[in-house]
Amino acid sequence: MAAGTKKLSDLGLTALAGANPDITGLAVDSRDVKEGFLFAALPGTRVHGGTFIQFALRMGAAAILTDAAGAKIAEQELAASDAALVIAEDPRQALAYTSALFFGAQPGIMAAVTGTNGKTSVATFLRMIWQLMGLEAVNLGTTGVEGDFTAPLNHTTPEPITLHRTLAAAAEAGIGFGAMEASSHGLAQCRLDGVQLKAAGFTNFTQDHLDYHASFEDYFNAKAGLFARVLPEEGTAVINIDDPRGLDMAMIAGGRGQGVLTVGKGEADLALMAQRFDATGQDIRFSFRGKAYQARLNLLGGFQAENVLLAAGLAIACGAEPERVFEVLGDLKGVRGRMQLAATRANGAAVFVDYAHTPDAVATALKAMRPHVMGRLIVIVGAGGDRDAAKRPLMGQAAAENADVVFVTDDNPRTEDPALIRAAVMGGAPGATEVGDRAEAILRGVDALGPGDTLLIAGKGHESGQIIGEDVLPFDDCEQASVAVAALDGGLA
Repeated sequence: MAAGTKKLSDLGLTALAGANPDITGLAVDSRDVKEGFLFAALPGTRVHGGTFIQFALRMGAAAILTDAAGAKIAEQELAASDAALVIAEDPRQALAYTSALFFGAQPGIMAAVTGTNGKTSVATFLRMIWQLMGLEAVNLGTTGVEGDFTAPLNHTTPEPITLHRTLAAAAEAGIGFGAMEASSHGLAQCRLDGVQLKAAGFTNFTQDHLDYHASFEDYFNAKAGLFARVLPEEGTAVINIDDPRGLDMAMIAGGRGQGVLTVGKGEADLALMAQRFDATGQDIRFSFRGKAYQARLNLLGGFQAENVLLAAGLAIACGAEPERVFEVLGDLKGVRGRMQLAATRANGAAVFVDYAHTPDAVATALKAMRPHVMGRLIVIVGAGGDRDAAKRPLMGQAAAENADVVFVTDDNPRTEDPALIRAAVMGGAPGATEVGDRAEAILRGVDALGPGDTLLIAGKGHESGQIIGEDVLPFDDCEQASVAVAALDGGLA
C-alpha cells in the first residue's frame, strides 16, 4: 500500500542541524531502501544496524534513524552524506510511532492480547465475535492476518513498518475492528507502541522464551508493557485474575487509571460458574456483573471457555453490548491448530492437533481433553531447538503426568542435534516411546488408537513446515494425521 510522501517533521522526528527532507518510504533492512527512504538502523542481538547505514546511504536514503552507538559506527559515512540524521535514545520506539504516522490509518477499534498461552485463540475468537455481530474485522498474529482481510505475517507481532502497512491496508479495505497478539518479543521491542488500542487483554503467565528474556521477571515486565506503556490511560484492561500474576497486571493497569474488567472462575466481573462436557463440546454457565447466562460452545477443552470469555470481555471493553456478545458465543468455530479435530478413525477414535509448546500448555491441553475422552489419552510431544532448553524435560513431564501413552518425537530441531533434544524431553517422561521421525510418530500414535481413545499431537498446531537445520521442510500435523488414518483404515489406494 502506498502511503505517499511525508516531511520528516510530519513523522514526529527532528534531525540534527534542522534538516527536513521528504520521506518516500521506511525500511529496517538496507536492501529494501529506495531513493528518499528513511532507514532505521536499530541495535540488534548480534550486530548493530549502524553497520548497514553505509549501504542504505548508497541506495539513496534521505534520512537515518538510529541511536548514538549506530551514529558512531557510521560516523564517516554520515559526515560525507547530506542525509538527515535522527538520533533517538530508543530508536525502536521512535520507529513504531514514525510508522504509525507514515502509514496514517488503522482500524478504528483495536484490541491486543498478551500472555504465554491463548493469545491466538483469544484474538481469533474476538474477531469472530465481531464478525458474528455483523462487523468487518480481522485478527493478526501467529496465523497471519485472518478475517475479512487476509495477509501473511512472518512474526506473531510484526516489526512496526510491516504492522502499520498491514493495518493501513486493512483500514483502506473497510476493516473497522482489529484484534492482535502482543508477543513478549514484540512488546520488549516496542513494535506495538504506535497502535491506538481501545482495550488489551492478559491470559496467563508461564515459562517460555527464557532463551530471549534474562529472567522470569524480565519476561513478565515485557508483557506488562502492554498495560504500563502501550494501552492508553482511557483504555480498558481485561485481565484473567485466575492466573497468579493476573492481580499484578490488574494493579499495573489500575495504577495508570485504565478501566479493569476481570475474568475468572471466582470473584470476577465476567465469571465462569460451571461447565458440562461431552464428546463434541461443552455447555457453560457464567455471569456478568451479577447476571447469569448460559451458552453452548462447540469447542473441546475447558480452557477454551476461559479464552472465549476473555474475548467476550474484550468485545465488551471495545463497546459491544454484553447481551449481543453472549448471543453469538454458540456460533464460534475452533481456531486453526488449536484443539483442532484432524481426523477420526473407523473405530471412532479421534486425532487432535494443538499448538501447545510450553509445559503449562501441554498440561492444560491434556487436562482439558480428559473429560471428553472415554478411553486412553495418547500424546505426541517434542521440543524446539535453539530455544529455551530448560523447558524440555518439563515438556516430557507434563505429557507423562497427564496422558496414558506418550510418544516423544522431533518438533522443530533447527540447528541442534534432534537426538539430544529428544533425550532431554525423555528425561521428564522416562516411560515414553521415542520415535525421531515425526511422520512415523504420528503413524504409530494413530495405530495405537482403540475405540474411545484420543490422540493429541502437540507442539506445531497450524504450522505447515518443520525446521531442520536452516531449511523449512513441508510438514503439516493435520495432513499427516489424515494420511495415517487413511493408510491404517484402508482409505489409501
